Amino acid sequence: MAEIRNYTMNFGPQHPAAHGVLRLVLELDGEVIRRADPHIGLLHRGTEKLAENKTYIQSVPYMDRLDYVSMMANEHAYVMAIEKMLNIEVPERAQYIRVMFDEITRILNHLLWIGAHGLDVGAMTMFLYAFREREDLMDCYEAVSGARLHAAYYRPGGVYRDLPETMPQYGSSKIHSDKQTKIRNENRQGSLLDFIEDFTNRFPTYVDEYETLLTDNRIWKQRLVDVGIVSPERAKALGFTGPMLRGSGVEWDLRKKQPYEVYDRLDFDIPVGVNGDCYDRYLVRMEEFRQSNRIIKQCVDWLRQNPGPVITDNHKVAPPSRVSMKQNMEELIHHFKLFTEGMHVPPGEAYVGIEHPKGEFGIYMISDGANKPYRLKIRAPGFAHLAAMDEMTRGHMIADLVAVIGTQDIVFGEIDR
Repeated sequence: MAEIRNYTMNFGPQHPAAHGVLRLVLELDGEVIRRADPHIGLLHRGTEKLAENKTYIQSVPYMDRLDYVSMMANEHAYVMAIEKMLNIEVPERAQYIRVMFDEITRILNHLLWIGAHGLDVGAMTMFLYAFREREDLMDCYEAVSGARLHAAYYRPGGVYRDLPETMPQYGSSKIHSDKQTKIRNENRQGSLLDFIEDFTNRFPTYVDEYETLLTDNRIWKQRLVDVGIVSPERAKALGFTGPMLRGSGVEWDLRKKQPYEVYDRLDFDIPVGVNGDCYDRYLVRMEEFRQSNRIIKQCVDWLRQNPGPVITDNHKVAPPSRVSMKQNMEELIHHFKLFTEGMHVPPGEAYVGIEHPKGEFGIYMISDGANKPYRLKIRAPGFAHLAAMDEMTRGHMIADLVAVIGTQDIVFGEIDR
């Protein structure tokens, strides 16, 4: 009699649902997964090693390129690690700006996640809706840093510059008449804060639209409910953080449990799941949309009423203003030294973890007193989640594997680092 053997198949790295260059070697019994072995390293960019050969400031733009959907959140952990080692105070206004952009980044991340997750599972419209809102928030990134994606806006000691008083406006074109352009520019007449406030007023309606499309949609529920269940105990043992951990019912959020910047002054809630399946993790992230929106509103109100400096006045860490640099020899020397040699961080080590949109993103840094880190280790949340792929997919179908990859919200830049 013929021997029955399991069939081995490659899923990815070119599969559109692999969310990057993920190669999964699947051991299949018919269409049921018996084992899933993730192979990584196809995107390896050596960020941790590169950081040892760059000055502290030169490594800020590399952080944007780790998880290229949560750019400013990555920068935040990195500059906070430097600040911890230098023991410098960050101006209050800069802290509020950072928190506001962290939450804008969280919404940006979750928008791409829901668009791509919907597309993987077969909900085409979701992708178009999500990118409509991403466009507005990308304009906020561009207004403040000049770049739509890789901002390099956070700096040790604060942020690169204060919020602009004007928003970029659309120009007329062959496609859009003057009248249409005027309508498109209606909410761009004021400052960046006015534009962000307008967005926070509109956004809850958009989240309602997403929920109308998906939450009670029977196909969506058939594909997500009871798929990839992880118990609270296993989630903790596997090193889950962020929505993956909260989806399993563990109320753990660094913004509440180990507050940093000004999160302890803001009012927001932590959503948690019940069953620990893909559907619960979806619901957790949908509620995070609303909570992030609440935080942004509070930051906008505070920033309107409290002008002030946005970066430290310690010129060993932050450059002097352009005006004083051109009028004062001392300032010119500081400027020259900072951008050629960089800052020197005293010997020691520091770890800083922040509540990144995908979980706990940590930077562990060792300094030997030079102008470059002696060693940099990045704790990427997606790495621990991907490691649990085998356990989450065993006994499920190939189609469920796609739903699990979607719910993990994988971005390969941070996994392969």
